[in-house]
Amino acid sequence: MLKVGVLGAGHLGKIHLRLLAQSEKYDLIGFYDPSADNAKEVVKNFGYTSFGSVDALIDAVDVVDIVTPTLSHFDCAKNAIEKGRHIFIEKPITNTVLEAEAIKTLASQYHVKGQVGHVERFNPAFTAVKDKINNPMFIETHRLAEFNPRGTDVPVVLDLMIHDIDIILSVVKSKVKNVHASGISVISKTPDIANARIEFENGCVANLTASRISMKNMRKTRFFQKDAYISVNFLSKESEVVRMKDVPETPDEFAMILQNDEGVKKQIYFENPEVTNNNAILDELETFADAINNNSTPVVTLENGADALRLAQRVIACFKTEKDLKV
Repeated sequence: MLKVGVLGAGHLGKIHLRLLAQSEKYDLIGFYDPSADNAKEVVKNFGYTSFGSVDALIDAVDVVDIVTPTLSHFDCAKNAIEKGRHIFIEKPITNTVLEAEAIKTLASQYHVKGQVGHVERFNPAFTAVKDKINNPMFIETHRLAEFNPRGTDVPVVLDLMIHDIDIILSVVKSKVKNVHASGISVISKTPDIANARIEFENGCVANLTASRISMKNMRKTRFFQKDAYISVNFLSKESEVVRMKDVPETPDEFAMILQNDEGVKKQIYFENPEVTNNNAILDELETFADAINNNSTPVVTLENGADALRLAQRVIACFKTEKDLKV
């Protein structure tokens, strides 16, 4: 079993601690949190071992799970890598693209593995259909959330939209050509609502909307490709595949058939792939353990994390100045 320690015992950090304690692939050694009061509370309520410093925790483990605020990701990761520790690091990978590139270089230099916590890659609704997504040419995403003060220190692009950016980059095998975006700050000092249009060199277009001041939650993505439409509901964990195929000689009397102006007929087929329920956070942590033990490539590499951050920053760069964003 790999000895693991968690940096950061906030809301998400506590979830990681609980899952790592349950995992058969890790031996949870303990955690470090800069808040002495919070650390004492975690020890009291859950019994995990609290370390007195970042260095003390890193020295005691094989794998460092970084669940700290984004601003500290780089320093924590650098410290761990230079001591030869593998790192799991929550999204976004770092605060800047330069920091992300430096982390990639360090990991290669010290021969350690890293994975970024883009958890939607492990959502069962997505994994059920990802092999069916083939050269999509139009993608539409909506990620809407009710207001929560936690996370409003960063633009909604880094808080929410980056999940969809990573998913899109994982299925579109082409370079980004153009980015157009707008963002509006309603409650926070940074944009709370954003829309981005991403154009790829192969002609694919992705339209992304993210909001953290909605009346209801929504996390849905639609992929359109030749003769198929694939819908993924990340929130309800449901998927649907709608295909159009040539009409058979003797179609079923209840078949749905479309005919265009040229007389070409297509029959519509509906598929509802079986979605196996899982704990996506546990899955991402345990697949990282597998990558370490098998010396294989992690599902979400440090390069993937850097690419998602780079595109997210391009989206943010399209926004107007903060002064103009006030409404």
